Amino acid sequence: MVAVLAFAGIVVSLMQTLVIPIVPELPRLLNASSSNTAWAVTATLLAAAVATPVMGRLGDMYGKRRMLLVSVVMLVAGSVTAALSDSLAPVIVGRVLQGLASGVIPLGISIMRDELPAERLGSATALMSASLGVGGALGLPAAALIADNFDWHVLFWTSAALGVVAGLLVLTLVPESQVRTGGRFDLVGGVGMAVGLVCLLLGISKGADWGWTSGTTLGLFGVAVVVLLVWGWWELRVGQPLVDLRATARRQVLVTNLASVAVGFAMFAMSLVIPQLLQLPSETGYGLGQSMLAAGLVMAPSGLVMMATAPVSAAVSKAKGPKVTLMIGALIVAAGYALNILLMDQVWHFVLVSCVIGAGIGFTYGSMPALIMSAVPASETAAANSLNTLMRSIGTSVASAVAGVILAQMTTTFGSFSLPSQDGFRTVLAVGAGAALLAFAVASFLPRQNAGGQAQGTAPSVPPRRLSESAKA
Repeated sequence: MVAVLAFAGIVVSLMQTLVIPIVPELPRLLNASSSNTAWAVTATLLAAAVATPVMGRLGDMYGKRRMLLVSVVMLVAGSVTAALSDSLAPVIVGRVLQGLASGVIPLGISIMRDELPAERLGSATALMSASLGVGGALGLPAAALIADNFDWHVLFWTSAALGVVAGLLVLTLVPESQVRTGGRFDLVGGVGMAVGLVCLLLGISKGADWGWTSGTTLGLFGVAVVVLLVWGWWELRVGQPLVDLRATARRQVLVTNLASVAVGFAMFAMSLVIPQLLQLPSETGYGLGQSMLAAGLVMAPSGLVMMATAPVSAAVSKAKGPKVTLMIGALIVAAGYALNILLMDQVWHFVLVSCVIGAGIGFTYGSMPALIMSAVPASETAAANSLNTLMRSIGTSVASAVAGVILAQMTTTFGSFSLPSQDGFRTVLAVGAGAALLAFAVASFLPRQNAGGQAQGTAPSVPPRRLSESAKA
């Protein structure tokens, strides 16, 4: 079950990097402008932001395995839609459907809590959480290899095939959890959260293109603030909210989510800087002139390191508590960025740096589910984990926007082109290190914990197995 759920998580996270190798070619392939084809990336981000908390809540209400299967079906449907298309509109529809599958990882973590004995839960959820980074790291070289050697439609047929395999494995080997909340879905809360998040993330992701002081960008941010404030007011008053804001305001949950934003920022800064430095012409004096495939292969080991550090993260959490694990991971990520500022002359430098940062991400991502699950009841696990996953996604979106601004402002002339300067890349790396140190500082405000993650001074949670069987009875 653990292997199947982790595989499903990796398949879904592959969608992050699926189209990156063909983004420069999309205007020609789809006969559209580059500004319009950029929606093939943005649409997935927005759909994932909306789907993650909604699918988590539906999983708590109607069955986590059922919603996980629905997510995988949407991934397959989106992949087939894009694979059969030759124009922009159906590709965007397909990418939206792929983004709607993003709830698989928090749902998988929640199934593990309900079904696994306590002694196996830590390592399993750490692996599942790390699959979010593993898929992104492994997906880039795989997608580049397919794009270089086959028609671009094969990218989507491949993702559809992987989705079918994941769905069949889940259907065969993953049991349905009996821990449910029941009740009615908060439709008003779902619509309010969707509108607020779409406006916020659309402003962040498109602000550089539209202008940060343009009416469109400022209008989106203004609408996001108003809608999310009204949404929060509604969630505090409705009987069965989409997100239990009172539970979210608990110190352990709130601080973990704030740290998740910083960790998401720190993780994505690496993904923005290293591939660009590897692919810039060597004549610039700091670029290494590598292909997209080579750049992807340099990043791939970081995904394997994330997977390898998952059990280590679980062992540290068991011995010292997940707070310590999160803080150690944040320091490792900061050290990796500091190392990259000094080492950026050889390909092996970037392999080393990506592995160090990957190890830190493995620690941080492995600790977060333990922190969240020890602070919320089993019946709210999926919703709480989904919100935590959303916080990481917001961090990556902000990282993309901040890095874009820095690299656009700090440029150098290369022939007739203007390229980001080496100092610009170093600045982004320094900001990534700062985000990791911020995560460390925020994590220090987590309550002191016993080994295993229970905050001191709180009643111990009922073991997952007992909860599941109590619900069955």
